Amino acid sequence: MISQNLNKVRSSLKDGVELVAVSKYHPVSELLEAYNAGQRIFGESHVQELVAKYDALPKDIEWHFIGHLQTNKVKYITPFISLIHAVDSMKLLKEINKQALKNGRVVNCLLQLHVAQEETKFGFTPQELVDVLAAGEWKDMTGIHIVGVMCMATNTDDDDQIHREFRLAYDTFCNVKKEFFADDDSFKELSMGMSGDYMIAQYEHSTMVRVGSMIFGNRDYSTKFTI
Repeated sequence: MISQNLNKVRSSLKDGVELVAVSKYHPVSELLEAYNAGQRIFGESHVQELVAKYDALPKDIEWHFIGHLQTNKVKYITPFISLIHAVDSMKLLKEINKQALKNGRVVNCLLQLHVAQEETKFGFTPQELVDVLAAGEWKDMTGIHIVGVMCMATNTDDDDQIHREFRLAYDTFCNVKKEFFADDDSFKELSMGMSGDYMIAQYEHSTMVRVGSMIFGNRDYSTKFTI
């Protein structure tokens, strides 16, 4: 069933849109089924779970951290993480840089943009994002590479609102690309869209969608992972 779901989602993606299979709270056996069906990019949002799965699964998997990341947990994932989606503060960016340098790595990061109407969402407002980049402190961080922007839309049935929020994210992405990353071809990722709204996100120029329940079904919250 997972392989069928995976192929169905893949067939609905536009050319150039990457699929991050969101596998949090799903057992290793289900990830392995998706892996055997050709999926190589998986997204997790809990550090302990991610580390346990990294240890248990093939090493050609590209792991993305997609949740809110605490600074004291960065050290556990820095040795192997491929992309951190939700960098929502300069404090976190500095810690990622610090741990990356310790591991002799350059870690790719996305800056999280807050465009939703929900206070529980993290991230920079469009103006805050511009201000942080204009301050220029990130330019001296050789352990990180900012490759784009990530956002989440409001959890709503109002498709017009979701369109507006994703459009704001795209406009912000284009503005900061032009102003700060015009000479960096790797600044190209706009990670937006989940199971309920990824079709809208594609329409609004997403390059990377984070889809979980449409592939793996309901999550098993009783599954426990520890470092």
